[in-house]
Amino acid sequence: MSENKAQNPVTAMDIVLEPDATMIERAQAANAALRKNSPKGYSLDEEHRPHISVMGGYVYTAIPLKEIGLGGIVVEPTPDMMRLQRKLIAALAPFMSPTGTDAAYAKTPSAPVINQATLDAVATYLSEHAGEHYSPHVTIGVGTAKYLDTLLAAPFPAFNFSAVGVSAYQFGNFWNCCKAPASVQADAVS
Repeated sequence: MSENKAQNPVTAMDIVLEPDATMIERAQAANAALRKNSPKGYSLDEEHRPHISVMGGYVYTAIPLKEIGLGGIVVEPTPDMMRLQRKLIAALAPFMSPTGTDAAYAKTPSAPVINQATLDAVATYLSEHAGEHYSPHVTIGVGTAKYLDTLLAAPFPAFNFSAVGVSAYQFGNFWNCCKAPASVQADAVS
């Protein structure tokens, strides 16, 4: 992973809710199916944590995607999640940078280059994924577009889970949470 914060004044960050064991199990099972379909994707592991994004963007600090896509388990937004996102955006606004480069991202041996789609997605996160456009989800991995369409057409049984903490991760490739500089337990957040 990249450790160049002193050289890089901007970091691509994703502030997330940490799901409980039930969601992690479901996400890992779905990720395993995606990996069978697209072995070049990633496994949900310490470098690619299951999470529910609340807000992301560039923060001041000192593969063509036409054929593949990201799969996810959609989470129904609650009023508390919406309120948390609004409060985080307001609190972090003075620290947000409008732009960043691939140097702002955590890189791994399996993903040493950040793709343009990831750069673009983080740059537009607040304008396209906040407020009424907020669509919380747990990203489960990369798959072919055809396989992802099959997943979308299949029935998906609803299940209950809860968040067990809040963390701030440095984004990696494919909008993944790669590196966790800070974490707070859920009972400490109200």
